[in-house]
Amino acid sequence: MSEKAPLLHYRLTTSAGPEPSHVSKDKPGPKLGVLFGVVIPTLLSMFSVVVFLRIGFVVGQAGLYQAIAMFLVAYLIITMTVLSVCAISTNGALDAGGAYYMISRALGPEFGGSIGIMFFLANVFGSALYVLGLVEAVMSAFGVPEDGATGLYQVLPSGYWWSLLYGTVLLFLCFVVCLVGAHIYAKATFIIFIIVTTVLASIFISFFIVGPFPVFLPNTSVLNSTSMRQANYTGFWLHTLEGNLFSNYTVDYTTGAVMNFATVFAVMFNGCTGIMAGSNMSGDLKNPSYSIPRGTLAAVLTTFITYNLLSLLVAWSCDRYLLQRDYSFLGDINIWPPIVTVGIYSSTMSAAMSNLIGASRILYALSKDNLFGGVLVLVRKTSLSGNPWVSVLVSWLLVQVVLFAGKLNTIAGIVTVFFLLVYAAVNLACLALEWASASNFRPSFRCFTWYTCALGILGCLIMMFLISAIYAFASIAFMLLLLMVIHYLGPGSNWGYISQALIFHQVRKYLLMLDVRKDHVKFWRPQLLLMIANPRSCTGLMTFINDLKKSGLYVLGHVKLGLLDALPSDPLQSRYDSWLNLVDHLQIKAFVNLTLADSVRHGVQNLLFISGFGGMRPNTLVLGFYDDCTPQDHLQGEVLLSTAAGLDAVSPHKDPEQLRSPFFPNVRGAGEPKDFQEEEYVSVIADAVKMRKNVTLARYFDEFNRDEVLGPGRKIGGHRVTGPFVDVWPLNLLRPDSCGYVDICSLFLLQLACVLHETRAWNQATIRLFLCVESGCSLQEEEETKLRRMLKQLRISAQVQMVAWDQVVALHWQRQGGRGRGNPMREESGRNEERWKRRGESENEDGISTFPSNASQLTDEYIHAVNNLICQHGAPQPAVRFLYLPHPPADKSRYRAYLHQVDLLSRGLGPTLLVHGVTPVLTTDL
Repeated sequence: MSEKAPLLHYRLTTSAGPEPSHVSKDKPGPKLGVLFGVVIPTLLSMFSVVVFLRIGFVVGQAGLYQAIAMFLVAYLIITMTVLSVCAISTNGALDAGGAYYMISRALGPEFGGSIGIMFFLANVFGSALYVLGLVEAVMSAFGVPEDGATGLYQVLPSGYWWSLLYGTVLLFLCFVVCLVGAHIYAKATFIIFIIVTTVLASIFISFFIVGPFPVFLPNTSVLNSTSMRQANYTGFWLHTLEGNLFSNYTVDYTTGAVMNFATVFAVMFNGCTGIMAGSNMSGDLKNPSYSIPRGTLAAVLTTFITYNLLSLLVAWSCDRYLLQRDYSFLGDINIWPPIVTVGIYSSTMSAAMSNLIGASRILYALSKDNLFGGVLVLVRKTSLSGNPWVSVLVSWLLVQVVLFAGKLNTIAGIVTVFFLLVYAAVNLACLALEWASASNFRPSFRCFTWYTCALGILGCLIMMFLISAIYAFASIAFMLLLLMVIHYLGPGSNWGYISQALIFHQVRKYLLMLDVRKDHVKFWRPQLLLMIANPRSCTGLMTFINDLKKSGLYVLGHVKLGLLDALPSDPLQSRYDSWLNLVDHLQIKAFVNLTLADSVRHGVQNLLFISGFGGMRPNTLVLGFYDDCTPQDHLQGEVLLSTAAGLDAVSPHKDPEQLRSPFFPNVRGAGEPKDFQEEEYVSVIADAVKMRKNVTLARYFDEFNRDEVLGPGRKIGGHRVTGPFVDVWPLNLLRPDSCGYVDICSLFLLQLACVLHETRAWNQATIRLFLCVESGCSLQEEEETKLRRMLKQLRISAQVQMVAWDQVVALHWQRQGGRGRGNPMREESGRNEERWKRRGESENEDGISTFPSNASQLTDEYIHAVNNLICQHGAPQPAVRFLYLPHPPADKSRYRAYLHQVDLLSRGLGPTLLVHGVTPVLTTDL
């Protein structure tokens, strides 16, 4: 039935990985060869109740043609699976767990754990299947017929509850043996094999020696009382063969159900399982890579020939009525009938015990791998000799529950579906390893391709649904449920994840296909590089930028000051775990890129040059604002538990000072110097613009609390609002002589606000667009109409508010001595379209974009007035503001003044993004 004999040879100290290297070298090594290590266990696994009790059932119901077709289909499926088993088993050392171990180490803990449970249940049902088959054989020989006509040895009472009692007693005997230890059965393996071989030899000989005679049929209540009480064994007769060639599906006399191709195949397939017996014993083989492929394939070929030859002899010599009404007829026609009974009892008893032991060992392996947390903690208990007695006890109880099914054919379909699902998973594991093109997947057995794996998966799935669509859907759904439970609740492992290899393989292929020459503005998306000095003070900004990325690339960048020449090794490699665990802790979707440089400016340049691949490169640089505010530690009060110096969990119950991650130092205190000065900070902005990167400065995001901003029923300034406000000021407020709203930078502001609004968490937000106009300007209405038309063309929904700023802008013109006071809006309006066409910049002869410098002489009084204007029009308080960031001045001596002006402009405004865009991001084209 299942992996019986090999599971009895499992080492009692099942581990989750290869045997430790510290094991004593004096320990006796593997000493089993092909025959005793692979062939005999596999044959014992496949020759069981089917060959003795169901071969006549298959031929009698399906006919010889369909019976051979069933065997061909079944062996095609298992042969494809055998090829996958041989490939995986010759790619490295195997440990206890059988299919569970192979799948878990190949596909990862999620698939391995879910399939392991399915494999465990298959063995549980398989053990019950063999116990029920043994009860059926005992009742056929010693049970009292229902018509009361008892024979000499028919003394056992019959009926459902009596059969359940006999099954319980037989299962208890198996339980006692398994509780003592698997070595008892292991020592008798060869004797049982000799018995089974002798019985099969006597069966084949009997067909040629025993002459024709009538066979009396067992009586059963599911048949009509007028049914004949005898059938004929005709010997080799052509007329008998002709009568058994085609199908004749009828009532199964043990269950009363009408048979069909699927139900008969389900029963027959149980005689074709057990193919992973040899691979499960790899630890006991002299040469696993040599023995497993040859031994398994030899056993499969032997059983295939035996089943088909036996089917032919049965169809040639036994009346159809005999095959359909007496499943134990092989004993009736044997030269010595008791020997068949001995064969049935020994094979089914050993099969039941081996399935019980196999189920317990798989359960023990699952508990050792700790995939289900504390659920299976008790199953790890072992006796002084190392026998996992608790797992044996649990398995025995579950098999006892299954015994209530009462009939072998009732649960045959369930067992078959479970094993087909396990075989499909083994093929999937091999297929995934082959497709991943992993360098370390080099099996010595090469007689397989991805075609054989795919054919094995397809065959298993098709047969599952043909046998029982309900069982197939239920088993797959249960497996997927287990997979999700393990994925979200189970601990991590160091086995390696095939999913990562497959993802790498596919991502590399698609990155090569992502051609930057095919970029188009219609499909622009923000790809953000957020520079972080210390993540302890930037958690609010990191979560906000995660919302702003809109399925684009999001990279967290960090510069560590230093030179590799002065260090013994790269100090950054050990820090990635901390950063990645922080990403998991904040539940953001971001990559991490760290660099080592002699200055922050050079470090940012390095990251802008090297971050990303192909068409996935950052197009926007996000910086925290350069001011004198003392950063706050937003992780203070939370204990950051670390494994491998990383963050894994948060706990408020211990001293944070003792458990701080050494890679995330304390935040800078008041008065402590920064890593770089104002000039270098502005140089970073200028460098990014030269590299054609958009720049965003984020200020006051230490005040940003995402849960409060996006929470239901929130209040702002005493007002209850349904959604947050996002304010956009698209005018360059530090250049009042430039009053256009359709340049690249202004449209970039609008695009970022729109991207944020389209995020699921921010879709209830309201965008407020503020336009600064002079009340006496005759073009005010024309400008507003033009902007509304542009917003409609760009499909941007926003509340447009006109802001009169006559008094504010007058402060600037007074400083300029009245120059240009006439009407700057009128002068600018004629140049707006030209700016849009020229994309806001010019190009020199080298093709490098250059920008006009911010030559306006601005007073602090004017900037304060602009800042007050923004504050006055900020009710209710917005969640975030978008402001126009002017281009840094060309004269480096004015960097400090430039930063001072930006500081005054955004001071006290709450969470604010100052944005400078250099690339077109909006289009009205379809």
